[in-house]
Amino acid sequence: MSFRYLPMTEQDKRQMLDTIGIDTTEELFQDIPEKVRYKQRLKIKEPKNESELKRELKELSEQNINVKTHTSFLGAGVYDHYIPSVVDHVISRSEFYTAYTPYQPEISQGELQAIFEFQTMICELTGMEVANSSIYDGGTALAEAVNLSAGQTRRKKVVVSKAIHPESLDVIRTYAKGPGVEIVEIECKNGMTDLEQLKAELDENTAGVVVQYTNFFGQIEPLKEIQSLVDNMKKTMLIVSTNPLALGYLTPPGNFGADIVVGDTQVFGIPGQFGGPHCGFFATTKKLMRKVPGRLVGQTVDEEGRRGFVLTLQAREQHIRRDKATSNICSNQALNALGSSVAMSALGKHGLKEMAIMNMQKARYAKNQLKEAGFSITYTGPFFNEFVVECERNVSDINDKLAERGFIGGFNLERIDSRYQNQMLIAVTEVRTKEEIDQFVNELGDING
Repeated sequence: MSFRYLPMTEQDKRQMLDTIGIDTTEELFQDIPEKVRYKQRLKIKEPKNESELKRELKELSEQNINVKTHTSFLGAGVYDHYIPSVVDHVISRSEFYTAYTPYQPEISQGELQAIFEFQTMICELTGMEVANSSIYDGGTALAEAVNLSAGQTRRKKVVVSKAIHPESLDVIRTYAKGPGVEIVEIECKNGMTDLEQLKAELDENTAGVVVQYTNFFGQIEPLKEIQSLVDNMKKTMLIVSTNPLALGYLTPPGNFGADIVVGDTQVFGIPGQFGGPHCGFFATTKKLMRKVPGRLVGQTVDEEGRRGFVLTLQAREQHIRRDKATSNICSNQALNALGSSVAMSALGKHGLKEMAIMNMQKARYAKNQLKEAGFSITYTGPFFNEFVVECERNVSDINDKLAERGFIGGFNLERIDSRYQNQMLIAVTEVRTKEEIDQFVNELGDING
């Protein structure tokens, strides 16, 4: 056959027209008034053969900057981390790569067990009792947590720190419109949640408090203090968005009494992929187990006593009464969750902790080198692997110059708020070498003037 894909022949076209009882394709559009139909030829390129098209697409793709062509110091929610080679080998297997929702457990035990292991590892990292089989991304997970807190407490006010990821805050605002949840935003003070304003906003109508650990500016929020404030409000829930890699070293939110812990496992085995798809997680207490969005995989035994796995406790409206549903999430990121499970398994608990420590050490080395080069560090509090520096010029202009020199610069904070003019959020992960950090500092200092 000379075609890679099956073409539609004139005979095929004639058969389809005969089947639906018309003579020409134009008759399909007879309900559209003639005066609004476009009569000219569309201004698009002429069709190309497959070889020519592949060549053109390759040339276009090579115009992109990526972490293989440039050294990246960009984080802000998506990071350049080490991915064990075994991850691609496992997720590329056909039984995983093409798998869909494992509704039939008798033929999906491998997929179900992989998801069960993902849930287990998320619980161990977060210090929570129950985790779901994954969710679309971290922002979605956080917004789901906000709505769950409102539904569970039957209150309509949720207090949200503005030190969370700004895109997650946008998702929360959108999610809150439907059920009419009031979102009260707490300002930042020295790069962290303003606890005085938080305390003033808490009252008997507060369903939940949302903070990020570590927060968007890289700072480590004082969860113990925040939890003590929340404890004074009966029924109010503490919702924590977190970087699961940081939990390889930091005390998990569950140990501070968090009610819901969410985040994104992009840091484990998932490339940046120009922003997605990634893999959100949702962990909580047994008390809220039946309110968890998405689905959970449970462990059971068959009639012969052998261990097995099944989907269970799905809280979506397709499976339960619509008025009892807490979410309309209908799927999960099974393949990416598998990739994260394989990455976490390959690293092991000691390797994961070592990886977290390397992030902290290298970020601190970069921070000290930048200080010696004359840069001012905006916030002085404890941080994980991201920090903010003050620049003398517009950060977007600096990043353009850095790109010309082979670097992906940090995030321009002015993009989220004009108050952060000339401030750059820099991320340093375990894959950055001393030479790369030193060269970045030199180039940034030279461009900054």
